[in-house]
Amino acid sequence: MAFATQSVSLGRSFLLLVYRDLRLAMRQGGDAAMVVAFFVLTVILFPFGVGPEPALLARIGSGIVWVTALLAALLSLDRLFLADYEDGSLEALALQPLPLELVVLAKCLAHWLVTGLPLAVTAPLLGLLLGIAPAGYGALVLGMALGTPSLSLIGAIGAALTLGARRGGVLLSLLVLPLYVPVLILGAAAVEGAVSGLGATPHLLVLAAIALAALPMTALAGAAAIRQALE
Repeated sequence: MAFATQSVSLGRSFLLLVYRDLRLAMRQGGDAAMVVAFFVLTVILFPFGVGPEPALLARIGSGIVWVTALLAALLSLDRLFLADYEDGSLEALALQPLPLELVVLAKCLAHWLVTGLPLAVTAPLLGLLLGIAPAGYGALVLGMALGTPSLSLIGAIGAALTLGARRGGVLLSLLVLPLYVPVLILGAAAVEGAVSGLGATPHLLVLAAIALAALPMTALAGAAAIRQALE
């Protein structure tokens, strides 16, 4: 009975922290809008750079969408823990009954809801703009839904490691971008597989496995890095 009560209390604290971060993000508003605006504008600029040929855009469209999504996700990562770190809220959160590992995951969930989910929703529209074959839309949506959580989780490790560092944004990009490469390759390959008729299921399953593996890794590594930064 005591264990069940404690679990309910931890779950409530977890959801309250997610709600708090969502309210802060919505109150500021600019970060989420900036991510989506960067995503849309950058994809729109690609046809001007590579040419408006439909066959070319359709062939490289999935890669364009995924590369741009990765870059857009990076825009808000440096603020994932930094604002709370600067005003002392992160230290207060570390002293709460909610384990710091769950605090990290709660902030990752809020980050994904504010940035990753809008990217996943916007991606099919941009795929239509680039002329991706209709057979690839389902793989694009599922790939984004499975891949964008990994972007938030992996990025959270980098954001925690660079807390308090000089030029943390640049260092964060250098740490995180190489780790994003498997997600990029698998996400683009899923669309190509669906369009070519080979199937997107293997790539989507690996994307799901990466997200599941990133959950405990992010919780442990992120919490350890935050404790080190707070000392």
